[in-house]
Amino acid sequence: MSALKAIKKPIEKEMEDFERRFRVSMKSSVPLLDKITHYIVKRKGKQVRPMFVFLSAHIAGGVTEATYRAGILIELLHTATLVHDDVVDDSNERRGFFSINGLWKNKIAVLVGDFLLSKGLLLSTENKDFRLLEIVSDAVKLMSEGELMQIEKARRLDIKEDIYFDIIRRKTASLISSCCACGASSAGASEDVVNHMHVFGEKIGIAFQLKDDLFDYENSSLIGKPTGIDIKEQKMTLPLIYALSNATEADKKRIIYIVKNNNNNPEMVDEVIRFVQNSGGILYAEQKMYAYRDEALAMLSDFPDSPYKKSLIDLVIFTTERKY
Repeated sequence: MSALKAIKKPIEKEMEDFERRFRVSMKSSVPLLDKITHYIVKRKGKQVRPMFVFLSAHIAGGVTEATYRAGILIELLHTATLVHDDVVDDSNERRGFFSINGLWKNKIAVLVGDFLLSKGLLLSTENKDFRLLEIVSDAVKLMSEGELMQIEKARRLDIKEDIYFDIIRRKTASLISSCCACGASSAGASEDVVNHMHVFGEKIGIAFQLKDDLFDYENSSLIGKPTGIDIKEQKMTLPLIYALSNATEADKKRIIYIVKNNNNNPEMVDEVIRFVQNSGGILYAEQKMYAYRDEALAMLSDFPDSPYKKSLIDLVIFTTERKY
């Protein structure tokens, strides 16, 4: 049994029910929209986010109808941001599939993103889930700010460690923290517990992003060598930030010059990867990742033991041990 399948076991029935409800939530009377949303559902990812919602609800009081709506709201808004991201990044692929803009062009992709966003807003307002809407809307705001901060800083390649953590806290961690907070809120937990789960999710989100950053410097199972995609896209991630902060002025100038001007030259990208590997940047990022993960795990000690708590612990560990 795969790691995720084992983690999902206690909430298997709820996840099946959730998937059915999620499909229904995207229905439209416009045939083109229905065709596109069907395509979106067909290529869904690992479903880690709804798993965080349901497991958080279980340990905070139990799954309710509002929990299903919380999961659907987050997936709708997250999918909308991904569709818009692909337009912003001019990306024709996502997880090995064609992106919406890759198949139907930018204009339609932007409108589909808007449609999904409005579906999420309507779901919440119709059911008076205002607290859930507040939590998720705050996450979307932070995600947009994080993306804009990264674009602004990428132009100058001058990101320091504190700025980097601020960017990923907004850009990645805010969504996972909203999953855990919404799960707790939907279970009727107190605001103290909701805030506790919000911080818990933020720590996991930061660890999750650090794992993604490390993939760029690890051997790809497909090609047997690091990919260096972040370098090609001029993204300053923690391994590189640490390596540059401990480099000589000459090395720093050379590496920044390569990232700025030779990021499509495979040999030059390999040079940057070797520089980061030799400087201790990988080890440093790994230590930070495990520190955030362990802080998150410590926050679960407040809750009584149960199969749901065990699955949530395993899901946290999965975020840092995953191979993809």
